[in-house]
Amino acid sequence: MERKDFLRSLGAGAAFALTFPCVNGCSKDAEGGDRIIPSGVDFTIDLASSKAAALANNGGFIEVASNVAENDLTDIVVARNLEGNLVAASLICSHKGYAEVEFVSQDNGIFYCDVHGSRFEQDGTPLNQVDSNPAKALKVFNTELNGDTLRVFE
Repeated sequence: MERKDFLRSLGAGAAFALTFPCVNGCSKDAEGGDRIIPSGVDFTIDLASSKAAALANNGGFIEVASNVAENDLTDIVVARNLEGNLVAASLICSHKGYAEVEFVSQDNGIFYCDVHGSRFEQDGTPLNQVDSNPAKALKVFNTELNGDTLRVFE
């Protein structure tokens, strides 16, 4: 291989190496930003099932699909708060639409998005502002317990 051919192939390889991560990282996939916050939610969870085992303990949470989202993507986080009550909120953060909200035990139990650090009270009230835009509330759903069946609804 001649020197100019080698340098040309090296330049193309370097351009690809620098461009590919940005293209891949900037795309919006099912787990990326701009996910749609669920609406029309009304479903039940069998608390006796193995899938709901984490809800047996205060501070435990599970992620579930509300069955109204396109492709049944996981979009709701259901938790047993530190007082033993069952609460449910959108898994989709109101800040940038990432599906990363979870329930954490800090500050008497809050919903927390680990992408940008958004924090929310159990009623969805924002506790912090992570950029120059006003913080928006996290969508919270009603819960109703009937024996071992938890209904999550709007």
